[in-house]
Amino acid sequence: MYIHLGQNTVVKSDSVIGIFDIESTTVSKHTRKFLTRAEKCGKVTNVSYELPKAFIVCCDENKNEKVYISQISSSTLYKRSGFAENL
Repeated sequence: MYIHLGQNTVVKSDSVIGIFDIESTTVSKHTRKFLTRAEKCGKVTNVSYELPKAFIVCCDENKNEKVYISQISSSTLYKRSGFAENL
C-alpha cells in the first residue's frame, strides 16, 4: 500500500517509521536537532508549498532514512496509511 504525502509524492506504507505533527513535536530540542541534522545531510524533502503540518520519517530497503515535510496533517496521513486498521 502507498501513502500520498502531497504534491505528487507517495511512499510505501511499510517504509514509514513514523508520522509526526510538526507543531507539537518540534517543541523538543531533540526533534529539532534530528530535523536539523537530517536537513544538513540532504535527507529532507519538502513536499509542501504551504505551511507544513507534519513530517514523515521513512527508511528504504537499504536502511537509508528520508524525511518528508508535508502540508497534510498527521492525523489525515495516519488515516491514509491504514495503520489503524491493523490494530
